[in-house]
Amino acid sequence: MLELPELRFDFNAYPYLTPELPGVEGRIRQQPRDFQVYEVPAYSPAGQGEHLFVHIEKEGLTTRAVLEFLRDRLGIGEAQIGVAGLKDKHALTRQWFSLPARYQSRLEVLYELPGVRVLEAALHPHKLRVGHLLGNRFRILLRCPEAPQVLARAETILHRLAQQGVPNYYGPQRFGLGGQNPIRGYRLLKEGRLHSPPWLKKFLSASLQSLLFNHWLALRLEMGLFDQVIEGDVAKKHDTGGEFVVQDAAAENPRAQRFEISATGPLFGKKYREAQGPARVLEDQVLQGYGLSRQDFAARRGDRRLIRFPLRDWGVEASPEGLWLSFFLPKGAYATAVLREVMKRNPEEGGLEDEALEEAGP
Repeated sequence: MLELPELRFDFNAYPYLTPELPGVEGRIRQQPRDFQVYEVPAYSPAGQGEHLFVHIEKEGLTTRAVLEFLRDRLGIGEAQIGVAGLKDKHALTRQWFSLPARYQSRLEVLYELPGVRVLEAALHPHKLRVGHLLGNRFRILLRCPEAPQVLARAETILHRLAQQGVPNYYGPQRFGLGGQNPIRGYRLLKEGRLHSPPWLKKFLSASLQSLLFNHWLALRLEMGLFDQVIEGDVAKKHDTGGEFVVQDAAAENPRAQRFEISATGPLFGKKYREAQGPARVLEDQVLQGYGLSRQDFAARRGDRRLIRFPLRDWGVEASPEGLWLSFFLPKGAYATAVLREVMKRNPEEGGLEDEALEEAGP
């Protein structure tokens, strides 16, 4: 039987950027409307074309549940339905779907699905595809009994995150029931046997990639290399998205301190850009800790992911129910990465991630 390293995801095991700042006790998602997510599209529909863009508000439903309802009730091939990203089930969310324009007259069928409201619809020449969004705006209620007394504490943490960036950990939604999906992904990688749909195989492999990235990020934080670059890093420019290999860390680190560039970590695969020198040694150290090599990921495409993301348009206010936190995050970033710094624990403790296997970010 395959000998497994420790592969269970544990959000509480990772270091914090702000360990010296005490957290705020409380609970999230006590009701779906406590967790509000509004998709910010990369572009507006043009008003003409072969595809219908539909802006939907949903509560208590996964994105896939809406997609499958459209597929089954309208008889649309799943490949013809487009979404820019996946949204949480235990939340009030607004997002765009696209479907062939010929179904425009049958949109009222969506009102048969409890928890769904159509906000607007417009035509566009092209199908909506994953990643076609700027990011998401969040408004989240942290239910805590002494909100006015801990307001300043939350403000201090959020201000620090806005200055230095948020550790870009993958959150609990990526790892499934009890954080066990990386174990299944590891077995799939090593043994290649899994009788499941292709989307699930892809998701399980991605969960293992994500766990390795989180390990790399944690290692950089422990080494004091969160907001710095080292020789051989693949760094990314925040304004243009351009990547380059760091040749002279001393020359580039002032830009990192100004939040103009950041290091990127590996999502191992056949087409990702490989680090060099000392930066590659750190990536090798992560792989070796799990008994893996780059060749094990030859069937995966691979990519690189920023070590941190900016926290923009943030605010916090006290209410009788608790603290309302609001902020904008770029696509692929997890709100739970912000919340764990504020709360100083896994904000999803209680198991909501267990019910949202498919609700992961890109």
